[in-house]
Amino acid sequence: MDWEQVWARVVPVVGNVAMSAPAVTVALTGAVLVVALPPVWQVLRLAVTLVHELGHAVVGVAVGRRFTGFVLRGDMSGHAVTVGPSRGAGRIASTWAGYPAPAVVGAVLVWAAGRGWAAPVLAATLVVLLAALFRVRSLLTALVMLVALGATGGLWWWRDDPLQAQVLVGSGIVLIVGAWRHLGAVMPSRDRASDPAVLAALTHVPRALWNASFVLVCAAASALATVEVASAWR
Repeated sequence: MDWEQVWARVVPVVGNVAMSAPAVTVALTGAVLVVALPPVWQVLRLAVTLVHELGHAVVGVAVGRRFTGFVLRGDMSGHAVTVGPSRGAGRIASTWAGYPAPAVVGAVLVWAAGRGWAAPVLAATLVVLLAALFRVRSLLTALVMLVALGATGGLWWWRDDPLQAQVLVGSGIVLIVGAWRHLGAVMPSRDRASDPAVLAALTHVPRALWNASFVLVCAAASALATVEVASAWR
């Protein structure tokens, strides 16, 4: 493999990288259609679940836990397993990371697109997906991962800077909206296996406060993405 070609697909855009208003409008229209059409959303919301589970995994590894596997299910739920102490800051951090992850990643995608960093972000995404591929624990999870790898790899390799930026903006908005939808589903839940319930059991802090922390992070991510998108129309 020619490493110069690889490197050429990793470096950020040089020069004027501002997205045009029409390009942003197309990206937003695509994101709205994905979220608004139930048949499409029922399939693509698995991407939100994937980011949720990888949020658990990445933060778990960052705090010293061992990521052993994850699954995505047909009902759009999922489960990631990190091995380490059953209590303590590491367990709390890895458990907390799931619900904010799609919003945070979505905001990063939108921010990166507006600054010419789509290519390196796609390269980093490929690395994370490849590492996670060896931890899949079901056929559905493997299928979703292969589709995600193929789509991300193709977008990265056949580098088209305007297209990469558009896709990142659209994907970022879908992830942010998906984060709010998932959060809206878990907040009224009394399921003792939900992340807020587990956090409450680990810390004796009411689940309402953990839900509030998710809302704050999602709100901050949404605000950042809104500012970035609005700048294209100025």
